[in-house]
Amino acid sequence: MLDLLAEGERPAGDLVAAFPALTQPAISRHLRVLRDVGLVDARRDAQRRIYALRPERLAEVDAWLARYRRFWAGHLDALDSHLSATKNTDPARKNTDPARKNTDPARNTDLARKDTDHE
Repeated sequence: MLDLLAEGERPAGDLVAAFPALTQPAISRHLRVLRDVGLVDARRDAQRRIYALRPERLAEVDAWLARYRRFWAGHLDALDSHLSATKNTDPARKNTDPARKNTDPARNTDLARKDTDHE
């Protein structure tokens, strides 16, 4: 939503249309939160509400986050290393149970072939 508003002012209806998976009340709640925290302004234009981004407020958020950015890269690298190591060594991720083998025809061509032999 902020990306759309970064391009310029938008009526609420355009924002609702841009997110078809969300309902109009859900978009209204999001816009109200953004308005309450000062990230967007809203003005009336006849029957419509026009929303605009307040870039100075985003600059304040960016300045606050800057203090923490130095931690992100190291932590994200560590998380990546941990996930890679876990993926390669976690027995729960490996299918070692013989009773569970060959149960998914979409993944097992032998089973899929057996199913077609009976047709």
